[in-house]
Amino acid sequence: MIEIACKFRYGGAVETLFGIMTGIGLSAACGFRIFVPLLVMNLAVLSGYLHVTPGFEWIGSYYATIAFGTATVLEVLAYYVPWLDNLLDTIASPVSIIAGAVATASVIVDLPHHLKWMLAVIAGGGIAGFVQGATGAIRAKSSLLTGGLGNPVIATLELAGAIITAVFAIVFPILCILLIVIFGVIAVFKAGRFFLRRRIRRQAP
Repeated sequence: MIEIACKFRYGGAVETLFGIMTGIGLSAACGFRIFVPLLVMNLAVLSGYLHVTPGFEWIGSYYATIAFGTATVLEVLAYYVPWLDNLLDTIASPVSIIAGAVATASVIVDLPHHLKWMLAVIAGGGIAGFVQGATGAIRAKSSLLTGGLGNPVIATLELAGAIITAVFAIVFPILCILLIVIFGVIAVFKAGRFFLRRRIRRQAP
């Protein structure tokens, strides 16, 4: 009986860990695009590749497919409109945090309700907000340097990032976490160089 209980606990811990990694990966995808990862989740649930926790079954409904699909098309097209993309970044920042928290909470299993939501808000919402802030900063810089002409390229890369990250989060969660870490290190490094250059220019006579 003790051996069976240990195996059950070990299996549950592994399932919880993979759920957390999957949730963080989906949250990162929400930082690139809000509705793309939600649509990917919906299709994955409908096809049986992803199982959500009780209370989030609506994510796998056909009504959600229509809603997420429509919202995805509108969101993708809007980011190709010059200067509207920068406005969307301002609106998308808080919404992406909410979407990231919901995505994370929907796939975490075997955790108390309050602990699951605490982890979802801190880890899921936090990573979604970080990615959204990083991509928004890149787009703002592109708008200043190219007058918005380079923004469609960034929008395309963000769309690809949202799709790839969401798919990897469900199929290869460990690899997805590795890619997120690499992205975070690069983003922090770039931000550090930017602020260092600004400080040097201000101190220069």
